[in-house]
Amino acid sequence: MTEVNETTFTAFQDQRRLASGSLRDVIAAAKTSIDVSSQTPIIIFDDNTGRTVEVDFRGTTDQVLARVGVHASESRAADPERERRPGRPKLGVVAREVTLLPRHWEWLNRQPGGASVALRKLVEEARRSHQARDRARQSQEAVNRCMTIMAGDLPGYEEASRAFYRGDRQRFDQLTASWPPDVRDYLRKLVDRATSDRADAQAEEASRV
Repeated sequence: MTEVNETTFTAFQDQRRLASGSLRDVIAAAKTSIDVSSQTPIIIFDDNTGRTVEVDFRGTTDQVLARVGVHASESRAADPERERRPGRPKLGVVAREVTLLPRHWEWLNRQPGGASVALRKLVEEARRSHQARDRARQSQEAVNRCMTIMAGDLPGYEEASRAFYRGDRQRFDQLTASWPPDVRDYLRKLVDRATSDRADAQAEEASRV
């Protein structure tokens, strides 16, 4: 089964790939490029989800990074004393409204620990049992999002999209062969991941039969 990849990011300036890697490194590379050619827009993708990262590039590189919380998150992770403080650790529980039918609440309230504990257990079990399927859906959505943004106006886009969803990799490669190299190679990399994740999901479903 494919291992879950840590989150990486990729920045494009027009149809040229600027950088790939951690959010810190990608933003720093993008900021350097913007300082040289400020009129050219930059798009940063989360490689796992295909979502774009909104970044305010005004000010220095440190100011840009601070606004997106890179420094703050790294300082928390790098503080060992914070992890060793006595007392019960905080679970990071978030309170939100859940709407259920009366019979659902009755069942949950009869479970050990009450409704909240039962719901958390159900969610964790669903996450474990459907990891491959959820990962396949996410990687497929990543291909769709990135291809729409980066290749929506390129020749053969619609047919290439259909080939991807059919699982026809040979046709997809043929249709994307003439696309700008950085865009083409990035999308093919995402398709590779999506294809692997799709196979894992199919194996997961087959194991339950």
